[in-house]
Amino acid sequence: MIDTHCHLDYLEDPLQALNELGLTHVVAIGADPEHARKVIALSEQDARISTVVGLHPTDALQDTPEVRTDLEELGRHPSVVGVGETGLDYYWDAAPKEVQIAAFEWQLDWARRTSRPVIIHTRDKQNREQASLDCAEVLKNAGWNQGILHCCNGHMGLIEAGLELGFHVSFAGNVTYKNAHELREAAKAVPLDRILVETDAPFLAPMPHRGKSNRPGYTRYTLQFLAELLDLSEAAFEQITVQNARRVYQIQ
Repeated sequence: MIDTHCHLDYLEDPLQALNELGLTHVVAIGADPEHARKVIALSEQDARISTVVGLHPTDALQDTPEVRTDLEELGRHPSVVGVGETGLDYYWDAAPKEVQIAAFEWQLDWARRTSRPVIIHTRDKQNREQASLDCAEVLKNAGWNQGILHCCNGHMGLIEAGLELGFHVSFAGNVTYKNAHELREAAKAVPLDRILVETDAPFLAPMPHRGKSNRPGYTRYTLQFLAELLDLSEAAFEQITVQNARRVYQIQ
């Protein structure tokens, strides 16, 4: 079982967390220079950790030539298998739209230059869809077709655009929540060779741990839930998601 997206360095016992609920590998996200250094350091202690480095859209005001150089240098570490997480976040409004798009476009270009998947974060204010529409437009114009729509937000326009480009779609613990009808319909619409599971730990803990700190091993609960939703055995769905994760991240 692979957790394809977690913030491992946020946990108090990150290395111990790798030994829970049948977890075999994690992809730890370092979405700014500080966290990139932390997850890379963790990867040097345990071969079960791969890393992704980049600049989160809520940190887009940090996007300077110096930070770009720093992150691209960190990206040369052998544990790094992807770029991000990047994208557009209009929920927090932590950076102007134009600043977020510029950081997003740079990271898409960086991913293209290094032949790595780009990890996409998209979040909007409740009952709005502008971030998803803008994200789809940026992706269509980017000229890069390897990546993951992380923590699927259920917006079918973005999902369809991503799938058409060749992206994978990853589901987190919020798909297990009682009212997550759109996410469940989205999961049914994603081809089995493009679907992934993640925790986004320590955020979005799945049922029955909702409201608590999430852990990479809790990928198991999302995997079980989706297997039942898709009318597959847990073992079969686990094999599918592991194969997909290894392929998109090019990990052994």
